[in-house]
Amino acid sequence: MEVKGYYQDFHNWLVQHGPKYVGGLIIFLIGLWIIRFLRSRLRNRMLKRGIHSSLQPFFLSLTITTLYVLLVIWVMNFIGWEMTIFTTIIGAFSVAAGLALSGTFQNFAGGVLILLLKPFELNDSIVAQGQDGKVTSIQMFYTVLLTADNKTVIIPNGKLFNEVIINVTREGKRRLDFEVKVAYANDIELVKTIMQKAIDTTDNLLKNPASRIGISSLEIDSIRFLVNVWVNPTNFLTAKIALQEKIIKDLAAAGVNFPKAG
Repeated sequence: MEVKGYYQDFHNWLVQHGPKYVGGLIIFLIGLWIIRFLRSRLRNRMLKRGIHSSLQPFFLSLTITTLYVLLVIWVMNFIGWEMTIFTTIIGAFSVAAGLALSGTFQNFAGGVLILLLKPFELNDSIVAQGQDGKVTSIQMFYTVLLTADNKTVIIPNGKLFNEVIINVTREGKRRLDFEVKVAYANDIELVKTIMQKAIDTTDNLLKNPASRIGISSLEIDSIRFLVNVWVNPTNFLTAKIALQEKIIKDLAAAGVNFPKAG
């Protein structure tokens, strides 16, 4: 009688709940097929839209994982399982993880925005966070710069994206500015002619836009000349050193007087 009672109870449970479990299994299998189909479509869509290769695995994984979670929750609701405890555990875990990883999430979000909005790209020269260098790597959590004196600088993306970024490469050319002080006794036109010849014979300077030489200010003991020339960003420091040295040597060789120190 006891076995018959168990059989009857199982039969009643099967009649009452069996269709829900079968329906849940069918929904689950159909959902898996749909997710696999969407995975392929999403991957092709990202390739066509030119989304950065560093972001594609993340977006694909995040989307598919979310779909799997939603599918499981949907099936559990369809079957009639209680979701209150499950929801509470997930909520508590999310809050704890968010508090523990707030800085990491900020850097991650900054990395995503940098890769999407592209304020700079690999091999661009930028000035940010008090650092000036070439971008050698853009990771999800940090960006790596190589400075002119061969130092590797690692900047967290959260700080990098939320501050001013100067991209000196994007426009394809950069203006080089510096000043030269000479004494009042000198012939102004002669000084300008000597400096222009130095510009014309110095390597790594661009002819277009044209260079410019003019008086920027008059001081008590000297005239201050401003020199503007254009260079490729990669040659900026080399051109600056070479041109300044040539101008000073040529002016001295022509007998131009400089203001006395002190």
